[in-house]
Amino acid sequence: MDHGSERDAPPGLGAGDGAPGRIPLAVVVVDRDGQVSHWSTGARRLFGAAKEDAIGRSVLDLLPVSGALPEDDEITPYGAYAAYDGLGPDLESSLDGRLNFPAAGRARLTVTDRDRADVLWWAYPLVGPGNERLLVLAADAERLRRAEHDEGVAFERIAPGFALHTDFPGAEELARRLPEILPSMSVDESARIVAQVLELGYPILEFSQNDRVPVTPDWGVARRTERLARRERAAHVAAQGLPVPVELADDEGEDLEYAAVRERLEFLNEVSGKIGTSLDLSRTIVEVSRAVVPRFTDVAGTYLREQVVAGEGFPDGVPDTTTMWHRVALEHTDEPGRWDDVVPVGEAMPFPAHTPFFQCMTTGEPVLVPRISVEMGHAIASQFEKRDIRPLITGRSMLVVPLKARTVVLGFMILLRHPERELFNDMDRVTGAELAARAGLVLDNARMYTFQESVAETLQDSMLPHIPPRMAGCDIATRYLPGTLLGRVGGDWFDSVKLPGARTALVVGDVMGHGLNSAAMMGQLRTAVQTMAAMDLPPAQLLRNLDDLAQRLGDGYLATCLYAVYDPIEGELHLANAGHIPPVLVRAVDGRSELLDLPTGAPIGVGGVAFESLRVRVDPGDRLVMCTDGLVEMRGEDIGVGLATLCESAAHPAASMDDACDTIIRALAETFSAGRGGRKDDVALLMARLNGIGPEDVAEWRLALDPAEVRRARAAVREQLHDWGLARLADPAELMVSELVTNAVRHSHSRPVQLRLIRGETLLCEVDDDDHTLPTLLGADPAAEAGRGLRVVSTLAREWGTSRTAAGKTVWFELTARRR
Repeated sequence: MDHGSERDAPPGLGAGDGAPGRIPLAVVVVDRDGQVSHWSTGARRLFGAAKEDAIGRSVLDLLPVSGALPEDDEITPYGAYAAYDGLGPDLESSLDGRLNFPAAGRARLTVTDRDRADVLWWAYPLVGPGNERLLVLAADAERLRRAEHDEGVAFERIAPGFALHTDFPGAEELARRLPEILPSMSVDESARIVAQVLELGYPILEFSQNDRVPVTPDWGVARRTERLARRERAAHVAAQGLPVPVELADDEGEDLEYAAVRERLEFLNEVSGKIGTSLDLSRTIVEVSRAVVPRFTDVAGTYLREQVVAGEGFPDGVPDTTTMWHRVALEHTDEPGRWDDVVPVGEAMPFPAHTPFFQCMTTGEPVLVPRISVEMGHAIASQFEKRDIRPLITGRSMLVVPLKARTVVLGFMILLRHPERELFNDMDRVTGAELAARAGLVLDNARMYTFQESVAETLQDSMLPHIPPRMAGCDIATRYLPGTLLGRVGGDWFDSVKLPGARTALVVGDVMGHGLNSAAMMGQLRTAVQTMAAMDLPPAQLLRNLDDLAQRLGDGYLATCLYAVYDPIEGELHLANAGHIPPVLVRAVDGRSELLDLPTGAPIGVGGVAFESLRVRVDPGDRLVMCTDGLVEMRGEDIGVGLATLCESAAHPAASMDDACDTIIRALAETFSAGRGGRKDDVALLMARLNGIGPEDVAEWRLALDPAEVRRARAAVREQLHDWGLARLADPAELMVSELVTNAVRHSHSRPVQLRLIRGETLLCEVDDDDHTLPTLLGADPAAEAGRGLRVVSTLAREWGTSRTAAGKTVWFELTARRR
């Protein structure tokens, strides 16, 4: 016969060309205790037991196997896993768990109200986290016998088996249709079962040694068309006054079940598309609540644990009667304001153990209350002080579903339906549980993002310095902007370091890459820069040492860095560049801005490249703008566009340094929005107004290496402070200068001691000598001959320190300036 002809195929079956064969399937799921956990409508028809009688019973009691068909049967027996003739393991071996691999075959089962049913069966052992142990698909072989008789066709053999190839026709059809006949299971459970079935093999029927047809459930449009035709025949029979046969009149319940399943799947798919569009926790909460009103429920109240609302870590421990639950959203179809005053959003409260809410949050399972009685309404209302919520809830159907993530309850939703609406049922409970499972994962993603963003922001803030707005002779303003919402941690940084001689080191750097690794490298390089700056290394030498350090740390350490030293007394900038974008200098005289033409140098970490420095004269009021390339680079645009915008915006007049920074960022943002791309990199911006220190605020003395010079130093300091209006500082300053000059005179070798006072926001005193040994603060020992001088300085000074210089060392202290 021609197996390629649709005409020759049995009714409801595709032909041998590989089209799926649709036959009514009974679907039975057996749990690990050998009891039935799912019993489809097809199982009721084939085996005769109602669903309520089958669930929870031993599968061996429901499917008493009497053995395979005798060999002289009209149709060749088949029971092997692959396409071989002969008997294989029977169905009973699969049902009682003796087989751990899929099997297929035919058997005759004793069925209530019938003699014996000739059954084709496929059995799939299930593994994984679920309680399901076995999936059994079964079909009535008598249907094929009738097809053979009615259509006048003959088959060499009819044998159930498996197609093991992943590209065998019918796989997609089976994957799509099988979950539809598992309505009592969640979507996740159905998907897990289907995935295992497809991995183990597709159910097929063999009509000859060469023709195989994949079997799919007779479920869907084709079957509904068949039902309509059946009903038309039933109506025709009834019109003639004849009794309607059972086989023509028993499909209504199955149609309703199918429609309910389809509606449930469509609803869940629709909800899944509405929630999780954002990682913002607040927005996600609102999406979850609005997704179910009014289609599934009339009132939806969402409650979350304190830690979830705060975006903190995962909640610890099982919820109890002391756990505080925050009402974070409330959606309803009632008139406006009816719920808002009684159960306002933002309220936090615990729930007693006798409530269905406590049961839901402790068991992690949905709780269904078909209708809230007067007694239950009173018990629930007792939690709300001075507010009577009984009129809002009594008589309504209620479903409480947990919002879980990785078995931990993050919160729950209270769903209420109007009294006149259909009550929540078991299918609604399953739907609600699946809805809550999806919502819980979405909420947990938003919670984790909020938590990680908070941690990242805290880490970034801790790693970036808090620069004082005023340093000696200059004012400073900074900005840091993360590159994206998902990455608040990056490798961009800025810094300022106090140097001897009232100088200030200004630093901006950019580690290549993003994330925690870049941030960690940034922290190491920033610490290294601070350490070497305190040693007063020249800019080019500092970058040379930083490059050596980066190579010792590893091949992946690459960064750009711009290092500048501002001397407010000399009115000079000393700069060196390691692959960084140049700074902008805005002249105070005419407001003109320019990119400083610096020797660029290679990035830190390349190695083997010399660095050069440049000195630039500056005037009081000039502004220096240093930034990372994230501020001026745009996708699809030449960096020259960003640099031009930077120069133009930096020259714009501003009322303050902060306003000037905001003007730059706003101008670059507008340029980005007008361009083809947007900013993706981090931004570090440092602006310094170079105020300078005038000659009238500086006093210097050269002291010979003679102990008598100590008295002259004290007198000079006292007189100068009186002239500056700082007489109140004369006594402590004179005492500390005496100690430092005495120490310098004693330890200097040949070069005169330098004493300098600088008046600014603070009074700075510096003593230089040619001894490279730094003094240290010693412990308090009354018998010690040395060490008392620095203890005096440490006690009286606002701040003090020591640093090496090219010629020796500098010891300095500061006092808060108070004018008389």
